[in-house]
Amino acid sequence: MSTALPTVTDETVTDWALAAADGDSEAVDRFVRALQRDVRRYVAYLADDAQAADDLAQDTFLRALTALHRFEGHSSARVWLLSIARRVVADSLRLAARRPRTVGTTDWEDAAERAQPTGLPGFEEGVALMQLVDSLPRDRREAFVLTQLYGLPYEEAAEVARCPVGTVRSRISRARLNLVAMMADGHDTTCRTEAAVA
Repeated sequence: MSTALPTVTDETVTDWALAAADGDSEAVDRFVRALQRDVRRYVAYLADDAQAADDLAQDTFLRALTALHRFEGHSSARVWLLSIARRVVADSLRLAARRPRTVGTTDWEDAAERAQPTGLPGFEEGVALMQLVDSLPRDRREAFVLTQLYGLPYEEAAEVARCPVGTVRSRISRARLNLVAMMADGHDTTCRTEAAVA
């Protein structure tokens, strides 16, 4: 019977990362366990590919553990790790663009059904929520997910997204306006996308 891992603070995770950088193998294990779910969810969102999430998360931790001796704690370990995850996904997308892969299945409908996320609050509510969020412009969607779903402070979200804090605030504000407008239009998920200049 599995139990959920307790929530740990960014300060604690950062302390574990610093201890791991000094060679503490137990701290390495705690660091990975504390952040593995966040990393998997983040790479699945960025890559828009739930099937590839495990491989991307593993690659993220491999890169992070290789570079851990250079981590100095100038930002939280969570932000540092999500920045690495962002680069992993970007590299993966570039590779896929250069060498498209073929799907090794003839039953694409079954594969699509198995790739659907589970554990949503309810089918209709979950579908409606994901359609609304997914229809946001990419920059606004990323800022919204980082701050409203992952709970990152705006400053840390700005580090992950590599943009000023004011830009994150603007993107969140615009995302909320888009969502309110879409809900008022009867859940029309076709977002009237303004130029993504957030």
